[in-house]
Amino acid sequence: MKMLKLFSRAAVLGLLFAITLPVQADELQDANKLFKQGLHSQAMEKVNAFLAAKPKDAQARFLKGLILAEQGNTEDAITVFTGLTEDYPELPEPYNNLAVLYAGQGQYEKAKSSLEMAIRTHPSYATAHENLGDIYAKMASQAYDRALQLDKGNTNTKTKLALIRELFSRNTRTASKPVVTAQADSAPAAAPVAAAAPVATQAAAPKPDVAAVAADPAADALKATGDWAAAWSAKNTKQYLAFYAREFKAPGGSRSAWEAQRKARIAAPKSIHVEIRNAKATVTDDNHVSVTFIQYYRASHLISNSGKTLVWVKVDGQWLIAEERSGK
Repeated sequence: MKMLKLFSRAAVLGLLFAITLPVQADELQDANKLFKQGLHSQAMEKVNAFLAAKPKDAQARFLKGLILAEQGNTEDAITVFTGLTEDYPELPEPYNNLAVLYAGQGQYEKAKSSLEMAIRTHPSYATAHENLGDIYAKMASQAYDRALQLDKGNTNTKTKLALIRELFSRNTRTASKPVVTAQADSAPAAAPVAAAAPVATQAAAPKPDVAAVAADPAADALKATGDWAAAWSAKNTKQYLAFYAREFKAPGGSRSAWEAQRKARIAAPKSIHVEIRNAKATVTDDNHVSVTFIQYYRASHLISNSGKTLVWVKVDGQWLIAEERSGK
């Protein structure tokens, strides 16, 4: 079954550079041209030279990840894109590319998680929604395969599996390379979404119901709460802190002091696991939801359980924490 593909030579020379990558220096422009010509080693030399002077530049790092992926250095490409998600958690494209690379390795759970993060940063990112649909279809295919191994005579399962296989056999999925826009030595602005190659749909093909999800603020806030806990468990402080709204009132009054304290507390233990139980969402309106739950916290030095409430506010399509209260 053909799944998501990224960085194929045809896509690189056709779709991907229909939009020219913005550049900030001759080195990066030259690297871009060399990459379009398929001269990946020379392009990498230019990118590395640029990064030697500006190691945090998002565009150069993104281009490096693309070159590595085109060269078949998947693990190195994953490392580059992972670093971008940590430094610039507001950008959806690195998450999308991570998902495609994970899918190519058969790591569909990781691919699904990356796409969910891409959608959380930009709920209108159509490419990530479509890729997530493909991941669901692949995972469904695997489940149907297992079901048939246990019950070879199940005609319903055979029909469902055949429909999914037909969908992927007719359409080779080639996601285009997104473009990162950034100023040198500064955080990048939200990147424009590059279009993906179209995929024909069939009634039987599993597709995420984007409209239904968007119309349910309670479900959105509950999912955001789970993502918040996952970022905390992963000890990803940048993603964790990105969940807090600008108007969040930090304990003690100082936002900078509170963030420094949170970073120190997250970095201190070797491992952290945060589990959300008995979560209940109370909707005030479409843009305000309170989620009350029991927080089970386990770290290498501490285990604790406590009640907590997160007050979520929807800002520019994103659910962010406006208030955090401990206790029931």
